[in-house]
Amino acid sequence: MNGFWSGWVIFFIVLNLGVALFLFFFSQRVEIPTKPDGTTGHAWAHGVLREGVRRLPLWWVVISAAALIVAIVYLVLYPALGGYGGLLGWTSAEEHARIAAERAARLEPVLASLGEREIDAIPAHDPAAVVGRRLFLDNCAACHGTDATGNTALGAPNLKDSAWLYGGDPDTVVTSILDGRHGTMPPWGAVLGDEGVVNVASYVRTLAGLPASAERAAAGKTQFETLCAACHGVDGKGMQALGAPDLTDDDWLYGSDLTSVIASIRDGRSGEMPAWRGRLGENEARAIAAWLYTQQREQQVAAR
Repeated sequence: MNGFWSGWVIFFIVLNLGVALFLFFFSQRVEIPTKPDGTTGHAWAHGVLREGVRRLPLWWVVISAAALIVAIVYLVLYPALGGYGGLLGWTSAEEHARIAAERAARLEPVLASLGEREIDAIPAHDPAAVVGRRLFLDNCAACHGTDATGNTALGAPNLKDSAWLYGGDPDTVVTSILDGRHGTMPPWGAVLGDEGVVNVASYVRTLAGLPASAERAAAGKTQFETLCAACHGVDGKGMQALGAPDLTDDDWLYGSDLTSVIASIRDGRSGEMPAWRGRLGENEARAIAAWLYTQQREQQVAAR
């Protein structure tokens, strides 16, 4: 904070404190003119209600005086007066650094143990999984949701099922977290035309067992095998090396309704999973992956 703004801050703080002190002492000494009956003469409700004058109660005076003393002591001890550092030399930055260092010291042994463990077998109650859940909420939940079930509006996949775009083994999952992924579905509207897009969309829905026009699906099958099978496979099972999704399951990045599928084919999609290596270490990424595996196991148990 430069000298100008520091001066303004000090000026307004001292001004407000000075006004508060003035009003406090003035209220103890001021004499308000009263009538012989002890009222000011102001009356309402045809004289039923009259304004009386009483000294401030002792409890109010004591509490107010204590509050003013605490305020003055605080201003002297802590950095509240512009650029003045306070007698204690306390700063929020140093406090944050201290707390962060204590947190890191507590987490270090938990995270370090992950380098020697099978993270896809860590139980949900394990400290590493607990830490992983917190790291997920802090870094991943904005897109994937607090329950890790994804967000079709963003194209963020459900992380609790067994459908993995790039593979679900521990090393691949950790790589996805640290280095990110970028998947592109090219637009086919210009190639297929409106009718062709609807036909292919209808056929794609039948791959997942969803209802669609049999006539349109039959017409779209040949076009799918010609244009789409290179990435998604002739059987529509996808290709993890390219991040091409399996079209035969019930996991849909952007929605499975006919309108959404048509939009994906006609206009294409471009989804990006940002790289977190600059924010997370490898063991932190492994902790997140460990928690995700616990969620998958819970989902599988619930589905039985």
